[in-house]
Amino acid sequence: QVQLVESGGGLVQAGGSLRLSCAASGTTFAITAMGWFRQAPGKQRELVASIIGLDGTTIYADSVKGRFSISREYNKNTIYLQMNSLKPEDTAVYYCKAHVDRTDYWGQGTQVTVSS
Repeated sequence: QVQLVESGGGLVQAGGSLRLSCAASGTTFAITAMGWFRQAPGKQRELVASIIGLDGTTIYADSVKGRFSISREYNKNTIYLQMNSLKPEDTAVYYCKAHVDRTDYWGQGTQVTVSS
């Protein structure tokens, strides 16, 4: 089992920055990929960024490329999402995900609200 706890969300003005953290515990040695997803009211949950494999390959949604950056600690227990140049359309609940074999584990989410 893997447990994930997100933190760092809050209210920020457009153009500002936030840094989200996701701390993993449990059988973290088995995690092969981690990522950030977000879900706005009335919308499907969507991938924001992920980091995969031993070499730390990263992928980003087109909407956040150049503004957001995902990173992880060496031991893979914690990942971060640095969010810069935030826009109102970035407002959502942000969820951390860890992948183990064919199982996904999810955190409880952290609210990010960007005001105009």
